Amino acid sequence: MQATLLGILGLALLGILHAQDSIPVQADFQQDKLTGKWYSIGLASNSNWFKEKRHLMKMCTTIISTTAEGNLEVASTYPKGDQCVTRNSLYTKTEQPGRFSYTSPRWGSNHNIHVVETNYDEYALVATQISKSTGSSTMVLLYSRTKELSPERLERFTQFSREQGLTDDEILILPQTDKCMADAA
Repeated sequence: MQATLLGILGLALLGILHAQDSIPVQADFQQDKLTGKWYSIGLASNSNWFKEKRHLMKMCTTIISTTAEGNLEVASTYPKGDQCVTRNSLYTKTEQPGRFSYTSPRWGSNHNIHVVETNYDEYALVATQISKSTGSSTMVLLYSRTKELSPERLERFTQFSREQGLTDDEILILPQTDKCMADAA
């Protein structure tokens, strides 16, 4: 019984590791070109919080900067009720350029972040595998340097999200808003 349980856990871990390996990373990733201001245009996720909050979500701004250690400071400012809330995260670089890790101090979840593709001056497609004690989830973000993006880029985001196992109900093009947009420099 115990050997069977260990075998199942081992297979589950291999499945998670394989899933992380199957997410591509931008070839010849250039971290310094990813820095600056981005708009969150699309968000896809199969997490419970996304399902609960989806109807409230709006476009937000994200400022990415590099730390002295070569990690990424990610500051996202978004509207929440009548306020603008900024969430700061430190993405720690890994041995693979374009891949980062982050542990949420609030939720205790581990995030394996992949910059899937970007041309640095127009869009960035980022996929994250999130694991915590209650299970795992997938999140895909589409960033843009402007508030609008071509239909081809939006379609690529949708297609990639589906490739990650997300359904159309779990994929959202975020509604535009002017709220909290000026706060992010």
